[in-house]
Amino acid sequence: MDNRPIGVFDSGLGGLTAVRELAAHMPNETMIYFGDTGRVPYGGRSRDTIIRYARQDVAFLRTFDLKAIVVACGTVSSTALTQLQAEQDIPVFGVVEPTAQQAAKVTRNQKIGLIATRATIRTGAYEQAIARDCPQAEVHPLACPLFVPLVENGRTQPGDVVIETVAAEYLAPLKQAGVDTLVLGCTHYPLLREVIGDFMGPSVTLVDSGAAVAHRVCSYLKEQGKDADQAQSGCCRWYVSDSTEGFSDLASIFLGRPVTEPVEQISIETY
Repeated sequence: MDNRPIGVFDSGLGGLTAVRELAAHMPNETMIYFGDTGRVPYGGRSRDTIIRYARQDVAFLRTFDLKAIVVACGTVSSTALTQLQAEQDIPVFGVVEPTAQQAAKVTRNQKIGLIATRATIRTGAYEQAIARDCPQAEVHPLACPLFVPLVENGRTQPGDVVIETVAAEYLAPLKQAGVDTLVLGCTHYPLLREVIGDFMGPSVTLVDSGAAVAHRVCSYLKEQGKDADQAQSGCCRWYVSDSTEGFSDLASIFLGRPVTEPVEQISIETY
């Protein structure tokens, strides 16, 4: 048993989809969430910048006595995870490996689509991870740079002509390629599940990176006997690097529940 909190971070609010899944799997856990809303998105940044930002994010979270860190960001997971794991003395989980394993497991025709940020696509991390479990898989990677800012601005609902137009333009090549599985390689993208699913059709399985990493963390903590006391009531603490205004309203959409806890702005450049 270990009642210390789990730290979770993302470039913005997308990581809240992972928090939602973590809370569903482990309702007794306390979570500290940091969203780097002042520097979102990370996807167009250089590798060196992404690593620097990620180290600052982790340094802030380590001001709390954590038992694990979840990198709820596809860009950081594909670019900086190895460095972060080598530098920390607690487990650091990324989204790439568990998501790739899930995609390899569910594909029927071995044609897998991958949508993510430019930085994630550039690393080839998902393709390499999928190949380890499904060497015959044909992976079709596609950068979707407009998805993150649209999600961060609440443009996620079916019937919204902006997001539907962007999604159709991005996803058309994957539909034409005949993929039967589509990896949502950024934790922002599950908020677009309905829009993406409507365009791709019911025969395409969507693999959610937030759900995949939550399952991995839950399994690990239980196996190690580090899950929280079942009598403990789970809670979340929220931190951002930009204004807190509007966070609760938008976060409520990501989490699927009202956010009533206080939100604090911190100066991430000091870490």
